[in-house]
Amino acid sequence: MDKITDQAALDYHSKGKPGKIEVVPTKPYSTQSDLSLAYSPGVAVPCLEIQKNPDDVYRYTNKGNLVAVISNGTAVLGLGDIGAMSGKPVMEGKSLLFKIYAGVDAFDIEVSEKDPEKFIAAVKAIAPTFGGINLEDIKAPECFEIERRLKAELDIPVMHDDQHGTAIISAAGLINAIDVAGKRIEDVRIVVNGAGAAAISCTRLYCAFGARKENIVMLDSRGVITRSRPGLTEQKLEFATSRTDCTTLEEAVRGADVFVGLSKGNILTQSMVKSMAERPIIFALANPVPEISYEEATAARPDVLMATGRTDYPNQINNVIGFPYIFRGALDTAATAINEEMKMAAARAIADLARRPVPDIVNRTYRVRQFTFGPDYFIPKPVDPRLITEVSMAVAKAAMESGVARKPIDDWKAYRQRLRELMGQESKFTQNLYDTARLDPRRVVYAEGTHPTMLQAAVKAQSEGICHPILLGNDVQIRKMAEELHLSLEGVEILNLREERWNERRQRYAEMLAGKMQRKGYTLDEAVDKMYERNYFGMMMVEAGDADAFITGLYTKYSNTIKVAREVIGIREGYSHFATMHLVNSKRGTYFIADTLINRQPDDEALRDIARLSAETARFFNRTPVIAMISYSNFGQDSKGSAARVRDVVARLHAEDPDLVIDGEMQVNFALNKELRDEKYPFTRLHGQDVNTLIFPNLSAANSSYKMLKAMTEDCEVLGPIQIGLRKPIHFTDFESSVRDIVNITAVAVIDAIVQEKKDRAATLR
Repeated sequence: MDKITDQAALDYHSKGKPGKIEVVPTKPYSTQSDLSLAYSPGVAVPCLEIQKNPDDVYRYTNKGNLVAVISNGTAVLGLGDIGAMSGKPVMEGKSLLFKIYAGVDAFDIEVSEKDPEKFIAAVKAIAPTFGGINLEDIKAPECFEIERRLKAELDIPVMHDDQHGTAIISAAGLINAIDVAGKRIEDVRIVVNGAGAAAISCTRLYCAFGARKENIVMLDSRGVITRSRPGLTEQKLEFATSRTDCTTLEEAVRGADVFVGLSKGNILTQSMVKSMAERPIIFALANPVPEISYEEATAARPDVLMATGRTDYPNQINNVIGFPYIFRGALDTAATAINEEMKMAAARAIADLARRPVPDIVNRTYRVRQFTFGPDYFIPKPVDPRLITEVSMAVAKAAMESGVARKPIDDWKAYRQRLRELMGQESKFTQNLYDTARLDPRRVVYAEGTHPTMLQAAVKAQSEGICHPILLGNDVQIRKMAEELHLSLEGVEILNLREERWNERRQRYAEMLAGKMQRKGYTLDEAVDKMYERNYFGMMMVEAGDADAFITGLYTKYSNTIKVAREVIGIREGYSHFATMHLVNSKRGTYFIADTLINRQPDDEALRDIARLSAETARFFNRTPVIAMISYSNFGQDSKGSAARVRDVVARLHAEDPDLVIDGEMQVNFALNKELRDEKYPFTRLHGQDVNTLIFPNLSAANSSYKMLKAMTEDCEVLGPIQIGLRKPIHFTDFESSVRDIVNITAVAVIDAIVQEKKDRAATLR
């Protein structure tokens, strides 16, 4: 990842609407009747119902999905006591994470009060608003008493994430690491370097899982905490050792099985690591600089099992693996507390998840063939889509079993499905695309390097770390434009087709193309001429293996681009057509719409290919395809025209692939309204299922549909066009595409290239 500059951080927070979160209505408000229900006089009715039964507040208000992120700014990130207002960006960020990872609404509340009693009083006074309270960035030892009192005196979940989030995730990692090391938690000697809120909470949870206090040595800035030291806080005294044979970190770690660092960077040396027991476990959790680097630790002890707080090394201890889902489970049961049973359930669920087969999307994100439980993978990755179901459900079950749930869950299958649906409603979809591409950036050629939008997109994609861009065009013009736009071209390759130094490559490409097309009227001279055209040259770069993906379309007419793609790249084996698809990511879910760009009036064979390719693409994005073939009529109401053509294609697909969930022809409102469709047409293969893929009978219908959604719906994200059906990653844009649109397509193109490479490698091995 590129270094985040101060200006970039300020721009991110200030541009557009300042801050990172906003409030949006969840009910209709467009008519006078709507407003009368929302406020006066209709609002009085639920008020009186809540007065009669206070628990109805969860039924009639957002309390059950609302968390307060509360801080007084006395221990912000690594910044210390910077004050309540200065800590607001952090609390907004935490609120954003609640939303994008678990669908939890969160308000950040900054309380300018350091006195614990007054702070507690302020939180108690506003608590009726919320279903849960996340305490954040409050310094020790005050944080212990603040949390204890609020948990005792409020009837909603209260959790200080700085303490318990780290404790839960690290406990899950420790359980698994000890298992990988072939040891028992009851026997291991543990050294905890740090005695703040996180260290105390971590150590308590380790003990809850079986670690013995007599096997634990805790250190603060003054060295080993011993019982003989005067002036210890209650929390430090809890883990003071009676040992007299060690006073320093060097002495404490000698022969130890586990080191947990919650302190500061570069305090654990290689010689200390060498002195530890066989198969030592090191959790170096100081951030961004760990207590010892991954490279130093593994060099000192190749048998080490290591975790850090960083994304660029194995086994990241990241609180986002826990807190969104812990509150999700607590809120969904209207729990009165987050108790020890719930925290331990979360840790067990996280630990168990690392032992199961890993979804392909996680393997692709981290560009590995298959994660396997062991030294380099004993904690789940933050992008694992199963976290929301497994952790939330474990917490909800523990809430019910421990007696703190006010709203028990009866249908666990339905609850699991609802949690999965939450994941499809967030912009996390494109974030995961970026994360996947970022871990294995590829060489992407941009045809129109002299177009300002394409230029900005290429630079943005490079700065995001998702590709190595190659711009085709006049280098002088590109550099001048970059200077005018204040863009850095560092790391961006520019290739001017007119320069003589590319003559040899042009000749090589021309010979390859002429050889491929010699039976279709091409001569070598004609092929040489074609290599002065950006689309031909750029696609040949991909065909020849000199680049991994190609993006074009801002200047070029589609008809010409389609022709070039067919000639240079060709259609995938088993198909006669290629197409494009747009993804619409909305609050209702993610929808795949095809064909939005290529086939104007597809015949039966083209529609069949489009449907099959769309099903493959839905699976590529980790969705099970449920396909509706759209027309202006439903199931035989019209026996002519496009309706009949769609019906014939569906019949053929039913015969060829009985397992494919596809049906039609049908009107789009029946496709998207499961209840209406199932009532009127209970015989369909779609019965009981939500459609996520829409195949339209012609280009005009598909193109208009996605553009109408994009223009009319502010809260939906449109991604595309995504090419489906060519042999290699050639993707298209149009003159309306924004920088963000092109960067999104770049991420898809990179992932496409990664997957294609794996397929080619597998085919070679066969």
